[in-house]
Parts: sequence; structure tokens; C-alpha cells
Amino acid sequence: MHVQAQWLFAALWLWSLAHVARNRIPVRLPKPENFISREAWGSQPGAMPASRKHIPTWITLHHVGEWWKAGDDPVPYLHRLQRWAKSRHWPDLPYHFLIAPDGRIFEGRSINYEPESNTAYDLAGHVGIALLGNFDRQPVPAEQWKASVALTARMMRQHGIPLSHVRSHRDVVATGCPGRDFYRYFQNGQFHAGVTAASNEYQK
Repeated sequence: MHVQAQWLFAALWLWSLAHVARNRIPVRLPKPENFISREAWGSQPGAMPASRKHIPTWITLHHVGEWWKAGDDPVPYLHRLQRWAKSRHWPDLPYHFLIAPDGRIFEGRSINYEPESNTAYDLAGHVGIALLGNFDRQPVPAEQWKASVALTARMMRQHGIPLSHVRSHRDVVATGCPGRDFYRYFQNGQFHAGVTAASNEYQK
């Protein structure tokens, strides 16, 4: 009887967690000044299947893995990436947000739908944030790093995501992403410390 009660308690606890996740109402926050909407950069997404809808519960940081030269324009790159994604039968960009070296945040696929990945892991619940550049070969620019920290803190606050659910792609699955230079900030705790500080600003 005691064992049955434990199982019943565990089942009710899991049900309550799922119920909270399904009924979580995102907090409405003003867009950052450096935010570029899908409409503003001319995104042309395909139809997204209803089966890909999800509730954001994780935040995963990436790099796109392509060398970025000073003066490169993010907009043509985003259009090329979107065309490439569609050639793989993905409806839209694989990421929800892409951050340029100057700190501008470009809106990718709708956050209401799970992302895409070339690596194998359960994508449901993940908010995909990608930094433009190849951080195995070049350092993360200061403005880009600060924007990634601020956006992560904003997503945590907006969707009720805990700091323990903020990870790099490499922490989820075997991959070199998000590159050595970016990943060191996860290894030494600096990224999470920055996100914590930024999150505290939303509590004031």
C-alpha cells in the first residue's frame, strides 16, 4: 500500500509539472532596441506543421560555424540559410534567433515551433539561439556576446525557463558547436553568471 501511495504521488507530481508547462502564459516584454523582426528583414517561411508546436522549456546556444568577415551583411546570409533549410525540407530557418557580430538580434522561425538540427536530440522545448560566425576559428565579438546573454535572460524571464535549462549545443549532444571560443564561457561559468546578472535586471 505504501509503495502504491508513492507511485500515486509521483504520478500526480509529474502530471502537475506537465499541466503547468502546458498552461504557462509567457510574460510580455518589450522588444530590445537591437531586435530585427522577421518582417523587417524579409523572411519567407514555409508552412509550419501543427505537429511541430512546442512549449519553450530549454535554451540552447549555437554558432552557425561559418567564417564571418567584417562588413558582411546578415540579411543576404539569412535568406541563403533559409533557402538551404527549405532544400532540406525544413519549413524555415533552423533557429529562433540569430545574433550578428554587432549585437543585432534577427528573429528566425516562430518560437511557437521546435527548431531544427543536423544532430540527433529531442528538439521539442528548445529555444535555438545562434551566433553568426565560426568560433573555432575566430573570437566572439563583445557586442555579440552581450546580446546573447541579454537575449537568453529575456527568454528565461518571458517563458519561465530556469538557469539550469540554459546550455550550449555541445552540452546537449556530441558536437563541436558552439565553437571553442564561445564554449569556454560555458566551461568557466561566465555565460551563466552574465545571464544571472541580466535576469536580475528584469526583477527590478
